[in-house]
Amino acid sequence: MANFAKPSAPRFSVEVYQNEFLPEGGRDVHAIVTVTSTGGATATRAAAAQGSAAVVIMVDCSGSMEYPPDKMRGAREATAAAVDTLRDGTSFAVIAGTHVAKEVYPGQGRLAVADPATRAQAKEALRGLTSGGGTAIGTWLRLADGLLRQSPAAIRHGILLTDGRNEHEEPAVLRATLDACAGRFTCDARGVGTDWEVKEVTGIAGALLGSADIVADPAHLAEDFTRMMENVMGKEVADVALRLWTPVGVEIQYVKQVAPTVQDLTDRRVEAGPRAGDYPTGSWGDESREYHVCVRVPDANVGQEMLAARATLVLPGPAGEPPTTLAQGLVRAVWTNDLVASTAINPQVAHYTGQAELAQAIQQGLEARKMGDVDGATAKLGRAVQLASASGNADTAKLLAKVVDVVDAVNGTVRLKARVADADEMTLETRSTQTVRVKKT
Repeated sequence: MANFAKPSAPRFSVEVYQNEFLPEGGRDVHAIVTVTSTGGATATRAAAAQGSAAVVIMVDCSGSMEYPPDKMRGAREATAAAVDTLRDGTSFAVIAGTHVAKEVYPGQGRLAVADPATRAQAKEALRGLTSGGGTAIGTWLRLADGLLRQSPAAIRHGILLTDGRNEHEEPAVLRATLDACAGRFTCDARGVGTDWEVKEVTGIAGALLGSADIVADPAHLAEDFTRMMENVMGKEVADVALRLWTPVGVEIQYVKQVAPTVQDLTDRRVEAGPRAGDYPTGSWGDESREYHVCVRVPDANVGQEMLAARATLVLPGPAGEPPTTLAQGLVRAVWTNDLVASTAINPQVAHYTGQAELAQAIQQGLEARKMGDVDGATAKLGRAVQLASASGNADTAKLLAKVVDVVDAVNGTVRLKARVADADEMTLETRSTQTVRVKKT
């Protein structure tokens, strides 16, 4: 483990957990890379870092937000709560989203700077939010992108709330918009009620390296928005990348974030020089995340060893300057004829492999249930119950118990419930990628 952070900045560290021993003929090397940032984004430092963040809040104002009326009322109150949470000096704006995007505050293509006066003005402007029209989320994101690009702030973030499906825009348009916005700002997405599409909301958050969740009861929106904004205000370092360098002959099979959520980053690689590629991780405060790296090494003889990969946290430098190295860890491969050593599975690798399988089993099980495939749904959701039980993922186990009757959690024996509330099914699907951390000894 190496650490290169400057004393005045948050300190990043990288730890690598793996079984480096391979049997003769073994080629796949698995490692969990734990990245931790500490000592930077404390409340005192964040408060002093005025102007370091810019935030745009996108509020669904389509016609469906009026049914029931408490959705629109909850959205106004939640946005006001988020505005109250902004620290002085933060640039911000509010957008009303329908089949078009309109600036609510401050208007005229600008960002406001948070202080007592602008927060009060923004909350007054929110009183005028009314519902009507359709839903074209890509237009909201494009307007947010245009506003955020004006800001020199390191942390650029969006918060998006919707209650419906993206019915007034072709899916390809939204995908192209997400591709264009990726890397320019991060975004948390929330679905309120139960009439929105889970894959759309989680897809937005995934593409923009943010969180996704359901707020089934509009009365809980203000609490959720406050928590989201507090998290944004705690961020201090943006655009951090996990750079993987591999020797000649080594192939990267996949790179996945596995905690606190499962997110496949494999296809998001950006080349960074000979045999090196950067995988985006977004913005950081005081937190820890874990990544599962799998590389395929050339065949070698017993007794040989090699550096299979170098994992480095890098921060882009100003134009024309090299990136800053924040921390570094090494992934090794050693060939042995010791059967005990080569067949041992590292506890961290085993745990997060199971958590990734858990997320996949839930998603496949719910999809089978929607298609009327009772046997397929029962098998997949039973496996999910088994994995949740074995890993101690109590939160996911509770959500699963609202969709299936658990007969035997250890063996994954379940029965599908005849009736399941939409909110319960959507909550399970939306939170399926949330993982529980391994219990380290």
